[in-house]
Amino acid sequence: MLPAAERLVGAREYITYGEYFVIHAPRQSGKSTSLLQLASQLTAEGEVAALYISCEVAEPLGDDYTAVENLLLDVLRREAAHSLPDDAQPPHEWPAAEAGSALLWALRAWVETCRRPLVLFLDEIDSIQGESLRSVLRQLRAGYNTARDRFVHSIALCGLRDVRDYKVASGGEEPRLGSASPFNIKVESIRLGDFTYDEVAALYGQHTAATGQEFSTRAIDLAYYYTKGQPWLTNALASEVIRRMKIAGTITDDHIDEAKERLILARATHLDSLVYKLTDTRVRQVLEPLLAGTELDVDDIYDDSVSYVRDLGLIAPGKTIRIANPIYNEVIVRVLTATLEHNIFVEPSAFRLPDGRLDLHKLLTEFIAFWKENGEIMLIKKGYHEAAVQLVVMAYLQRVVNGGGYIGREYGLGYKRVDLLVRQPYTDADGRRAWQREAIELKVRRDGEPDPLDDGLIQLDSYLDRLDLDHGTLAIFDRRSCAAPLAERTGYTDTTSPAGRKILLIRG
Repeated sequence: MLPAAERLVGAREYITYGEYFVIHAPRQSGKSTSLLQLASQLTAEGEVAALYISCEVAEPLGDDYTAVENLLLDVLRREAAHSLPDDAQPPHEWPAAEAGSALLWALRAWVETCRRPLVLFLDEIDSIQGESLRSVLRQLRAGYNTARDRFVHSIALCGLRDVRDYKVASGGEEPRLGSASPFNIKVESIRLGDFTYDEVAALYGQHTAATGQEFSTRAIDLAYYYTKGQPWLTNALASEVIRRMKIAGTITDDHIDEAKERLILARATHLDSLVYKLTDTRVRQVLEPLLAGTELDVDDIYDDSVSYVRDLGLIAPGKTIRIANPIYNEVIVRVLTATLEHNIFVEPSAFRLPDGRLDLHKLLTEFIAFWKENGEIMLIKKGYHEAAVQLVVMAYLQRVVNGGGYIGREYGLGYKRVDLLVRQPYTDADGRRAWQREAIELKVRRDGEPDPLDDGLIQLDSYLDRLDLDHGTLAIFDRRSCAAPLAERTGYTDTTSPAGRKILLIRG
């Protein structure tokens, strides 16, 4: 476990000065663990009484703010009994108060009896809904503004989003709390970030120090590449290798590769919690153009969707809109192609050569026949319509490669293509394990666009340069309204790239 002070940079300073602030981070980012650790440390040091509670239990109560504040007071009392010393316990009974003010008066009464300044970490605050959230924030603000010396010394609201961006259900629309937020007393927001490379190395180094089992440098490199430091994924990869795969010696990059695939296939709880978000309109608005590689018509609604999807942790921090890490990249595509795979009736073993390699030519010719017969129907049925072609192709490849090989995917806004790298292990002539690598570039032609063949060949050359391959496949799909019937326009031919490479050209 990394020290809380390293993850919650600035929190101690805000608490020292009695400030109210926000900590926000995606789920499963280590936020709760760090908060619990910090609360325990602060209380043990003796200067303040710091208490952590989760507000998640209040979620089912919705707009019933009276029930919510009473439940929160029960949780505060229960957690205080467990975590705080005798001189910091709340009064035996909360003072009587009108509905909508019970939290305010209870906290004031507690501060009067507490021998130390009181610090509260209210985690999962965004679980509280609508009027209940407004009521809680108003009461905290009232305590801060009207009785600063007789109220909670410092409060951190912790959740998925920054409080200024919470939307509160009130009728049909969901207005921002914005500048009129009842919590506009906050001085700062802390976003709990992902681990850096050095932090991942330090975390894995703790395991080495405790057990003697080492991670190779390449294993750490690959773990960081796959996770980009996402805390849950970083820990889950190591746990998969150590506890489930039960690797005894040095952990290598091959072990990390296998662990990554096992996590994706198992779709553990954290990954599943992201999956159900993919049908959310705001999530789809951001992910669909990423998958399709198209440009954006940016507006305020889109900007808000980007903020929401970034707070979910699906896309990376920063101005560039991209999937947060390669594991999420893979999970998103696997989920969106899962139903398509169920309708692809091919036997993967039929495309394997005796040494284990893929018969790529057979795979692609079979796909062309499949596309002629089923392409239009599958495009109509696919939910992410703008990215439907890319998803159907990836579903077919995944169905064939699944169970032995891997598919790497590169896509993004304005990319105007999807680059795929199929990696298939096989046994070489010397009996050693080797890797077959096949590069495929997907491009889609839409209304008003010229034939992308020339650009596609140049782009494919660049991709093949990076991979050090002398051949590749370019697949161009025509989705113009004036395109010829699918059966007539679908086929393949051999061509040569500007750099002289052999290219299989597919039209569909």
